[in-house]
Amino acid sequence: MAGTAAHAQDATTLTNDASLTVNTGKVEIVDFTRYLSLNGTVEAWQDVVIAAEVGGYRVEEVLVDVGDYVQAGQELVRISSALLQTDVAARQAALKQREAEAVNARLAVDRGRDIAAKNLLSPSDLDRLISEDLAADGRLDAAKADLEAAQVRLRFATVKAPDEGVITSRSVSVGQIAQAGSELLRMIRHNRVEWRGEVPESSLPGLQVGQNVTITSVDGREHIGTVRIVSPVVNPATHNGMVYVDVASDDALRPGMFARGQIEISKGDALVVPLNSLVSSDGYHYVYVVGGDRTVSKQAIETGVIQDENIEVVSGLAAGASIVTSGAGFLKDGDRVNVIEGK
Repeated sequence: MAGTAAHAQDATTLTNDASLTVNTGKVEIVDFTRYLSLNGTVEAWQDVVIAAEVGGYRVEEVLVDVGDYVQAGQELVRISSALLQTDVAARQAALKQREAEAVNARLAVDRGRDIAAKNLLSPSDLDRLISEDLAADGRLDAAKADLEAAQVRLRFATVKAPDEGVITSRSVSVGQIAQAGSELLRMIRHNRVEWRGEVPESSLPGLQVGQNVTITSVDGREHIGTVRIVSPVVNPATHNGMVYVDVASDDALRPGMFARGQIEISKGDALVVPLNSLVSSDGYHYVYVVGGDRTVSKQAIETGVIQDENIEVVSGLAAGASIVTSGAGFLKDGDRVNVIEGK
């Protein structure tokens, strides 16, 4: 009997010695800031395509290149205008001819009325003269319109910047034949960029115009932006919406670049636990709660947002509970542990 008791005592000692030593901490209510972290890209605020408005004419000169900052109305491309100038001259000559015809028709009507007043011209002949006068006026108006159209085409031979901005693309070369509507240059209007991020549909209600956003560029620098637009629609394929953030232009933020965004959603009291205390299984999150007898129990929790090395606990835990903060991945429900208490 004495040998049996001694053997049992030795087994207990071995069991206690085999207990895993873990760090524990009390779950506390802290002042917690909730952030929404998103992936996104830097885009041009407005990407302006500059195209030719007349076609079939040779490009004589390109006055800008990629990277140039241009002002509104500045000359960018000159297209050969010799044929256009000839067309304007022809339209001017045609207008003079129509003006002369209109004057003759008007004088004929005046003479006809004088003669008709003396009963020397029939009413039908007078009507014919009036009709010819109206037709001459119509031809004169058409000639004026033709001249104006030719003058507009001539002005279009010089391609000008529609607004100020920086040239980002050039697809025109001297000597090529410009086609109406074909892209010559591309410009970022006002050299202004914005950050666009995809937002899960569940997080869209928490976003408001004017919220501050911290944009982290690929070089690790942080840039402060402001929410300009929250998308009014959701992509049915991804169930994500878009948020558009105004951010100051910077060499570290160029259109096409990847950048991360962090948006402050709210502040308030919350239960938090260290990320290291979480154990994930089958899509659920768990922590190990330490009882008074140093036995751990696996507790499912619902988590919220992550802040630094902590994560918010939405439900499943009460303030003051003692949980395993490191070593939880080696435990199973019901294990006894040696405890090193911490915060």
